[in-house]
Amino acid sequence: MDEIRVSTWAELQEQLFADSWNEQLGRHRSNFAFRGRWDADDTLSTSLMKLGGDAPSLEGHLVRSFRKYAARESVPVDSLWNWLALGQHHGLPTRMLDWTYSPYVALHFVTAKTECFDRDGAVWMVDYVRAHEHVPEALRRRLRSEGANVFTTEMLGSVADGVDELEQLGNDFVVFLEAPSFDERIVNQYALFSLMSEPDASLDEWLSGRPELGRRLIVPADLKWEVRDKLDQAGVNERVLFPGLDGLTRWVARYYAPRRR
Repeated sequence: MDEIRVSTWAELQEQLFADSWNEQLGRHRSNFAFRGRWDADDTLSTSLMKLGGDAPSLEGHLVRSFRKYAARESVPVDSLWNWLALGQHHGLPTRMLDWTYSPYVALHFVTAKTECFDRDGAVWMVDYVRAHEHVPEALRRRLRSEGANVFTTEMLGSVADGVDELEQLGNDFVVFLEAPSFDERIVNQYALFSLMSEPDASLDEWLSGRPELGRRLIVPADLKWEVRDKLDQAGVNERVLFPGLDGLTRWVARYYAPRRR
């Protein structure tokens, strides 16, 4: 995967929106999913992998307990993929990773922690359309039948009810899927998730063997303040991305805090 270090706001825009022109549609429609990290040294390790221990065994215990104690009406349909997505959305360690269709939402997460403006951030970009060319035929057939580029939890569930069925389809692949609109936060963040075919598989390693599927943009520390200020002016902030009093107070506290030098 190419790593590109930008130096200006204009260069950052150029890289974020590169390759977005769709000749067939005659429109700019990017096929990239974006993931912003405040520290460029961060990897694509999932929260389940960071938990440590035996990932396949822990995943079962975590999901079982989460389903047991969460309200039954928390998901629209009682499926493993809905429960995993809901758990990921609320901080449960899972095999999923958070992504967004919006490059500006990704930049928000690069610049959300002003106390970390002394280090470089990064935006991961992965072409989910080309990534799905590597999934097993049963999954590709399901996408074609819907005329879709990404899965919904229902579409994935129609091919694989759970993790065992998913792993039986094949190994070493990644799926991008949209979760139900559990709340305004998931809608406003233009969110989608990725999940690997095995709970302890590394998306970093998977992408390293397929560099044509994406790139990583390094946002230098000395550019973060400009990015943050322009995102605030564009209305991309905690108040919008985290609707409610918690997001409002986070935005107010950050927006009015004096700049650290």
